[in-house]
Amino acid sequence: MPTNKASYIKIILRTIFRRIENLIFLLKDKLSERNFIYIASIFVAITCAFAVIILKSFAHNIFLWANDINSFLKLPYINSVLPILGILLTVFVIRNFLNNQLDKGSSKVLYAVAKKGGKLPKKQMYAQIVTSSLTVGLGGSAGLESPIVITGAAFGSNFAQKYHLSQKDRILLLACGVAAGIGAAFNAPIAGVLFAIEVVLTDIAISAFIPIILSAATGALISKISLSSDTILNFNQTLHFDYHNTPYYVLLGILAGLTSIYHARNFQKVEKFFGTFKNKGYRRALFGSVILAIMIFFFPTLFGEGYESIKTLTTSNPGVLLDNTLLEHFKSNEWILLLFVGLTMLLKSFATGLTLGSGGNGGNFAPSLFVGSYLGFFVAKSVNLLNFTHHLPIANFTIVGMAGILSGLFHAPLTAIFLIGEITGGYDLMVPLMIVSSISFAVSKKFEKHSMDVKALADKGDVFTSDKDKNILQSIDFYNLVQQNYKTLSLGSSVENVVEIFSTTDQKVIPIVDENKSLQGIVDFEEVKAIIFNHYRVKFMTIKEIISQPKELVLFEDQPEKIIKLFETSKTSILPVIYKGKFFGFLSKIDVLESYRQRLKDMTIE
Repeated sequence: MPTNKASYIKIILRTIFRRIENLIFLLKDKLSERNFIYIASIFVAITCAFAVIILKSFAHNIFLWANDINSFLKLPYINSVLPILGILLTVFVIRNFLNNQLDKGSSKVLYAVAKKGGKLPKKQMYAQIVTSSLTVGLGGSAGLESPIVITGAAFGSNFAQKYHLSQKDRILLLACGVAAGIGAAFNAPIAGVLFAIEVVLTDIAISAFIPIILSAATGALISKISLSSDTILNFNQTLHFDYHNTPYYVLLGILAGLTSIYHARNFQKVEKFFGTFKNKGYRRALFGSVILAIMIFFFPTLFGEGYESIKTLTTSNPGVLLDNTLLEHFKSNEWILLLFVGLTMLLKSFATGLTLGSGGNGGNFAPSLFVGSYLGFFVAKSVNLLNFTHHLPIANFTIVGMAGILSGLFHAPLTAIFLIGEITGGYDLMVPLMIVSSISFAVSKKFEKHSMDVKALADKGDVFTSDKDKNILQSIDFYNLVQQNYKTLSLGSSVENVVEIFSTTDQKVIPIVDENKSLQGIVDFEEVKAIIFNHYRVKFMTIKEIISQPKELVLFEDQPEKIIKLFETSKTSILPVIYKGKFFGFLSKIDVLESYRQRLKDMTIE
């Protein structure tokens, strides 16, 4: 019998979870497949919402605690020390409790959909919560939304795996988890739905919207009940659109697109730099976090997610951003404030790169909103200081700028438009949101084919694109289709050996290899059948006289699109595969097409 309170609590919790599992299994048996998915989407959303509550509450309370100490010390000293501690603790957890492995960035969700049938490891259900809360909660200059997306996806994926659902339903519940996470993080259910559809899924039937909508609404509802308005990003101002300002919104859209490219490229350069470190443990973490600490000392608004400073920019007294900085005595000088905002905006990509590259965990969703708000403020304030005849509404531009950078970085204009529309409590700025988001997306797309979160994976052909055929091809594991049981011959073999193989097996092609398994050529039944049916010619001819070269060769590292082109150009139904210079087997076009058909069936979410 248990002798302490902790043991009793464990038994009670274990009993509760077991009963919930039994209830879910019972529902699965009694309900239709579609109705069970509706119920499952709600269960997934509830777990995601509580994960968001834990993350958001922890990060917000740490921020308030650090500010209270700063007010006492009158210097951003603690703000500089905490990120070092947070990143070192994150590295400690990863090294000692997560086998020194942690997938970062929402691109990992896309990879799971593209290559693993929507399967995510169980540890992602808690690893992201722990590590990102340490990093961002203690001041790392990143966001919690990407970890929330991975956590939500992991809840959905593992729920489907536990209850033995199909691949289609697994991917659907994965998307439900993503929608619930975004919906709960911003109290923005529509944005959650759009993010799941626009970023995570590429092919979905109308009927599949219902589970995603249920998840996003459930996540937002729980967040609304449990989180205070101070914990999430929202705005209470009454905002109006003046069509006379349209040219300035066009300018903001162009600048947002260019700034998105600037942020993405600099962030990737910093991450790549840290990727070259031989020692990827505490030394790398200390090196990067110390540089980050120095930046936060001079620019305290780089601390954490930065949502409080975004709200400050929309108030009538944005000069308080300079409190507890070396420029505090100049906070009434609008030009100094403008310079501070501009420099902070440009440094954010480096701060985020340092945070994640040195070993911390977080994402670029919050930094995109941070950079966008600072850009919008900078544009409007600059125009107001330089133009005495026209006054731009700074709060409007600050808010709309967030949609511009979010759209440019993630190539998700619809998500950007409706997210900002929801967190502002209305859609009075819908027209400028559409203008800025679409222009920023177009500019960014012109210079960067893929969004920053998926660029590295897209270069390897590992993620989905808007091309449905390419998506399916990328999801096929071609080399599981390679037939390796072909009988081979050498140049020294006789033509009788050829006849024997053709007459006793189903082979239509015989590979001719040397002692090192290098392919010397092939013997094609269609080309030599006139010879092998002639006994005299079989007896006196050699393999060298009947060998031919394959029209194309498939290299083991070839991408799916290239393999399909090789079939088209060669006009053959079977091609030899070469691995490290040696013959590996044959790939059949019929097998590829059958796999394509099956994958198309599996991936169409209905």
